[in-house]
Amino acid sequence: MTQADSALDQEQQHDVQSKLALEVDMHVTRADGRKVNELRPVHITRHFTEPPEGSVLIECGHTRVMCTATFTPSVPRWRKDSGLGWVTAEYAMLPRATADRTDRESVKGKIGGRTHEISRLIGRCLRGVIDMKALGENQIQLDCDVLQADGGTRTASITGAYVALVDALRWAEEHKYIKSANKAIKDTVSAVSVGVIDGKPMLDLPYVEDSKAMTDMNVAMTGSGAFIEIQGTAEHRPFTRAELGILLDLAEKGNRELQAAQAAALAQD
Repeated sequence: MTQADSALDQEQQHDVQSKLALEVDMHVTRADGRKVNELRPVHITRHFTEPPEGSVLIECGHTRVMCTATFTPSVPRWRKDSGLGWVTAEYAMLPRATADRTDRESVKGKIGGRTHEISRLIGRCLRGVIDMKALGENQIQLDCDVLQADGGTRTASITGAYVALVDALRWAEEHKYIKSANKAIKDTVSAVSVGVIDGKPMLDLPYVEDSKAMTDMNVAMTGSGAFIEIQGTAEHRPFTRAELGILLDLAEKGNRELQAAQAAALAQD
């Protein structure tokens, strides 16, 4: 056996030992009483406000986000005569969504980098499950406004915005702008946070956990089990391959449960 083979074998054995140790930690109880593989309570309220074609309040624990969908029977100039639609998103936080007030970015006159990043993330995730040809030359704009932040605002925005998007498509079908909402929707999408806190992989982090996470990750998945986005960063120490595998397993479990909540909400009239 070469030295490289020996090193690889030792690394594989370490990953197996790490995974076994981490699996035992799945029985740890967190500060809020949840197991490490449990979501916070999720509530999705449709038709939250009246004017938009789609309007949703999503609550994930103490995080609350209002997601509205605006249907416009036209597309941006660069999309005209393509036969294709467009979906875009904007994200913002109310000044007192957090413990300390933050000035509105509109007052500052500049949109922050974090806001741009999250807006683009939401848009990418939603475009990933829409058939732009079936949408036709129509546009849907999603606005995700954080009313109260306690971790996971971007993932809650994606999960809630999908429900608002479906409602907007149903409205468009009812008003004869598109032939079929179902044909325009290729798949479902949701997102959830996972992380490593004090050496333990956990699902759906509130702020108190997110702020001290050794690894912080956001995972967006379709209903068919494909990944649209994986954002992962090591904060205090690098994460192992074994930890990554468990984090993705946790994210898959969480996303399946979120998609079940989406389906239940959309089944109600």
